[in-house]
Amino acid sequence: MAAPFKDASKLNVGKNFIIPAPPTFSDPLEHRAFLKFRLAQAYRIFAKYGYDEGVAGHITVRDPIRPDCYWVNPWGIHFKLLQPEDLLLVDHGGKIQENESGPSRFLNRAAYMIHSAVHEARPDAICAAHSHTTYAKAFGALGVPLDPITQDSCAFYEDHALYSQFRGIVDDREEGLAIANALGSKKAVILQNHGILVAGKSIESTVFFFISLEKCCKVQMVVDQAAAARGLKPRLIDPVNAASTRESLGSEVGGWFNGIPEFQLLEHEEGKRFEYVPAP
Repeated sequence: MAAPFKDASKLNVGKNFIIPAPPTFSDPLEHRAFLKFRLAQAYRIFAKYGYDEGVAGHITVRDPIRPDCYWVNPWGIHFKLLQPEDLLLVDHGGKIQENESGPSRFLNRAAYMIHSAVHEARPDAICAAHSHTTYAKAFGALGVPLDPITQDSCAFYEDHALYSQFRGIVDDREEGLAIANALGSKKAVILQNHGILVAGKSIESTVFFFISLEKCCKVQMVVDQAAAARGLKPRLIDPVNAASTRESLGSEVGGWFNGIPEFQLLEHEEGKRFEYVPAP
């Protein structure tokens, strides 16, 4: 995006904290084009962090013109290679919208089963991301939620869930519904023996909270190991401060603003920006 916040209104997010507002669009087709551009960027950011695992993993964004549909990556193309024109438009029944989608027609069945259920259950969720990241898989195998042990982990305090079942590859609607039900109204769910899933109201916040949750899983295991080696128990942040920290760091606005630098860096590295005219 070219100077995306120069003309945008400002958001007041607390005492003396005013940040730029997300871009708005008067033209729904331009909005769609922006979301597709952003989604393809999100995949390339995931590739940079090594969040790919063969053909597994998926990020989706709800279409602004057809809210019963979402955009998703075609199965079998590396995250690093994805461009807006590659994306598939899929309805909640798993049908690829032929006139809108990219040239590849391979749809990951697990992506359809999980994301259709999440987008149906969570009309507030614009974006959802799931992958089999290293530390999330390792921590998820313990079958416990995160503790409020750091400022960053407080963003997920009482705002993440644990799905404590593993029935193999997600290949049926019931499993997708079970995952969506476990997520509930929270921003994230740890899938035991599997990975993590994050849902947000923007692509930027979803990407940020996904990256942060993966890091928090790593920190939790490091702290637990260090504490055990010293015969200690980790010192938890008290509930009041954990909750107040979540209200700031874990808010949708906080997630969006924290996520912006990832896209800025990618645009700088690639020299590719989305040019748009801000809505009046």
